[in-house]
Amino acid sequence: MRTNVRLPEPRGPLSAALTAVLRESDSGLPPLPAEADPYGDDLQLALYILYELHYLGFDGVPDGREWDPELLGLRAGLEKRFLSALRADAPVGASDTAVQALDELQLEPVGEVDGSLSHFLRDRGTLDHFREYAALRSLYHLKEADPHAWVIPRLRGRAKAAMVAVEFDEFGAGHADEIHAQLFADLMADLGLDTSYGHYVDAVPAEALATVTMMSLFGLHRALRGALIGHFATVEVTSSPASRRLAEALRLMGAGPAAVRFYTEHVEADAVHEQVVRHEVVAGLLADEPQLDADVVFGIRATGHLEDRLAARVLDAWRHGRPALLPAQGRFARPVSVAHLHPRTDAPPPLTAAATEAGAVNGGARRFAG
Repeated sequence: MRTNVRLPEPRGPLSAALTAVLRESDSGLPPLPAEADPYGDDLQLALYILYELHYLGFDGVPDGREWDPELLGLRAGLEKRFLSALRADAPVGASDTAVQALDELQLEPVGEVDGSLSHFLRDRGTLDHFREYAALRSLYHLKEADPHAWVIPRLRGRAKAAMVAVEFDEFGAGHADEIHAQLFADLMADLGLDTSYGHYVDAVPAEALATVTMMSLFGLHRALRGALIGHFATVEVTSSPASRRLAEALRLMGAGPAAVRFYTEHVEADAVHEQVVRHEVVAGLLADEPQLDADVVFGIRATGHLEDRLAARVLDAWRHGRPALLPAQGRFARPVSVAHLHPRTDAPPPLTAAATEAGAVNGGARRFAG
């Protein structure tokens, strides 16, 4: 299969060796370094590349490499390191339940600043901030719903029927131009960004890569089906209020109708999806397999953990007047920066470090959609 997706630039010895092997050089894969950071650029990029072999692949990489035993062995080692870190950082107590965890997601923090990206973009953001945000999120949104589709054959009865119903909406209800990934591409075009699949991978920090690799990790393993449902529920429960803020932000910034539409579409659709996911997908799954309750909670908690890390990284950059994206020569349709080319006269003063740090503690997992 020939694609227009090119292999990313390496970020360390592991990803460099992997890309060399995929280019069919004579080099081999090194053993996984004992000190490899499970959240670091090198490991996360290597994991991202290996997972993309199960999506569209890369130009020049044979389709058969998807199931190459050597690559699968490397992937298993990376997954073990990443999953162990997630379990340590998103612990589940013996008395924790999915119902309780979902209820907690619906609690909006009280106060002016909660550390979430959607609040920042609505209250203080510029169009350039939003363009960076869209580039960061493009690695997921240009394949929105794809990782979750892997769970469908692993469900039964109520859970399967409801999951398919929600995914049907995500995939445009039979209309190609209504597929949510296409709506996000329309948003990107409206903001002057390149809409090519995977175009911004070299500019996306490890914190954003991790939010994408986690979905593939959960989706590709039947044993993690409960965690994937927890992730999916987090997305649907938190999406509607965050999407409302992001749509408002884009209107304030003077963005075009296609940019605004992506989020207005999610305000209504995800409010409905939230109820279906809670009462049919999650409840149906746990009625069939009650032993997966803790796994659903883990999926919810792990999603919140990674979204908190990403929000902290991005807000710290914006607070100090720096781009949240990594330097990447020639990767943008036009420069993406925080140069405030479209200043908002109604924007409040910049965040203080203390305010942002306090907000990061109170923001919870309400950061997937923003």
